Amino acid sequence: MALKRHHKIVIGSFSSLVIIYMIVTGLLLNGIIVKQTLNHNTVIREIGNLQADTQSKLNELTINLLQTKEDIRTLNSELGSIDEEFNLLKASTSADFSGIVENAIKSVVTIRTDVGQGTGFIIDERGYVITNAHVLVGGSKINAMTYDQESMNAEFIGYNGPLDIVLLKIPGNYEKLELDDSNNVQVGEKVIAIGNPLGLQFSVSEGIVSAVHRQGIVEEGEYIQTDAALNPGNSGGPLINKKGLVIGIN
Repeated sequence: MALKRHHKIVIGSFSSLVIIYMIVTGLLLNGIIVKQTLNHNTVIREIGNLQADTQSKLNELTINLLQTKEDIRTLNSELGSIDEEFNLLKASTSADFSGIVENAIKSVVTIRTDVGQGTGFIIDERGYVITNAHVLVGGSKINAMTYDQESMNAEFIGYNGPLDIVLLKIPGNYEKLELDDSNNVQVGEKVIAIGNPLGLQFSVSEGIVSAVHRQGIVEEGEYIQTDAALNPGNSGGPLINKKGLVIGIN
């Protein structure tokens, strides 16, 4: 009986140890699982924070890039304005308008027909040229010679007889002359006339505006009077102000 009781005590003690071990193991496993869950949640939060921070930096970078582009556009605009002011200053202080002529003359062309010749100037990069209508009177063909001595046939596009203006087209792409508002021309303003007098390639003469809104062939007072020297062959050439803009046709 004593031996059996001893066996029961040993078995009972062993069973208790097994149960305790299982409980402790379960607690440890549960603790590990809880810790892993916490670590996983922490990692997810950190990833979320990192993504949010990355997105914020990307947004900031995008805004900075857009601002940089806008700054570049503003700078280009300011540089263009500075160039215009520089040319204006150079023309105002130089007796020969060298700062204007150097650029403008590239857009002036010589116009020849089989009966006469004159001057024209390019008003569109695609090769549209303005000249006087009377330059073409009696001619059967039209030839244009550019600043770089390239000769080509010119296409007749249209004309305005009362205003003595013809629009021609030459093949190719070119630098153009910009037009100013002739209603803003002031008496006494310095101007230059570019033309091809007497067959001489691209001569320049300087003068001032003597009067504005003069009547001529038409009665609307469309004419500007200047004391700049004009000779045969100057007809159709540009009259240019100190900003380098065309205010009239010679």
